[in-house]
Amino acid sequence: MPQHSRWLATLLAALSAIGPFSIDTYLPAFPAMGAALGASPLQVQQTLTAYMLTFAFMTLWHGALSDRYGRRGPLVLAMGLFAFASLLCAFAPSIEWLWAGRALQGMSAGAGMVVGRAMVRDLYDGAQAQRLMSRVMLIFALAPAVAPLVGGVLLAVAGWRAVFFFLAAFGGALGWLSWRYLPETLPPAARQPLNAASLARGYRAVLGSGAFLLLGMALALNFNGFFVYVLSAPVFVMDHLGLGELDFGWLFVPAVAGMMMGAWVSGRVAGHWSARRSICAGFALMLGAALLNVVHAGLMPATVPGSVLPIALYTFGMGLAMPSLTLLALDLFPQRRGMAASCQSFLQVGTNALTAAFIAPLVWPLPVTLALAMSAFCALGLLAFVLWARRQPAG
Repeated sequence: MPQHSRWLATLLAALSAIGPFSIDTYLPAFPAMGAALGASPLQVQQTLTAYMLTFAFMTLWHGALSDRYGRRGPLVLAMGLFAFASLLCAFAPSIEWLWAGRALQGMSAGAGMVVGRAMVRDLYDGAQAQRLMSRVMLIFALAPAVAPLVGGVLLAVAGWRAVFFFLAAFGGALGWLSWRYLPETLPPAARQPLNAASLARGYRAVLGSGAFLLLGMALALNFNGFFVYVLSAPVFVMDHLGLGELDFGWLFVPAVAGMMMGAWVSGRVAGHWSARRSICAGFALMLGAALLNVVHAGLMPATVPGSVLPIALYTFGMGLAMPSLTLLALDLFPQRRGMAASCQSFLQVGTNALTAAFIAPLVWPLPVTLALAMSAFCALGLLAFVLWARRQPAG
């Protein structure tokens, strides 16, 4: 891959990673935030729900805005808003103010993920697009491993508010880098009008497409099989595994290593394997890992490394399948890639938000219920992909 493409992949990955960074960095600080703000564990958990709900809602709009005004400008503005929201969280005097700051973070953090996907397809086709998407995902995958370690160190050294000061600096830096170095990949002649009638037609076409919905849900559900562990990380790491607030790496490092390896393999097989073959291989790995996880959790106590190795195998399969699933969905709407990326992200993050609000608190009390949740999400994602494949011609 040319040097400029590698640099672009790094910046796009960092912009995409600010969303998961905003989640994983502050997970170790949950107990400290609750104690400082006089909030219950459920009230602290609701800061995550507030973030996920606004994140999901705004993903529907980031792409439409980028289809109208170009890719670069909306990204710069979103990163500036994210930096401001992070400062609001850092100075929050009560849990209600923290909810507000987290909601504002969610409104802005998704721009990088949505617009970045559209930029990849603006620039490249076919195997080149899969290679760049895989490289973006490979770098992006570092966020869940690095973020809780950074959060744990900041918590130990300077307290929970330092986590949000760090996020403010991160957002500000990405905003400046985007303004200074990011190319504009959508020429004015290719931009779409931003009016109610045009938007209604666009969203109706995208969200009314059965093929798009099936691909989007396949992507969202298989990711959610891993994300349920992200949401449950404080309980899984500190209660089930019996580790400390600085030990989140025992969960995230193997999981991220698996995701990075899967993304690397996806890039290597681009142009040699069909998209279907990559996706089927990914689902085979995910399903095997999920079943192994259920067996281990049901028969053996939660331990390191036994309880985290199936998660790493699952994320390997996920990393192999995700780039091809993403590109297949975006290719359905070449004239509205931004809107398609928005709707794809909305399905993913909306599923994540529902899991954060309702499912994760139900399944995190026991390792075996967490493992069953992973298996259920994987099975539903596979069903969505199979239903999509049955609608397509062979090849």
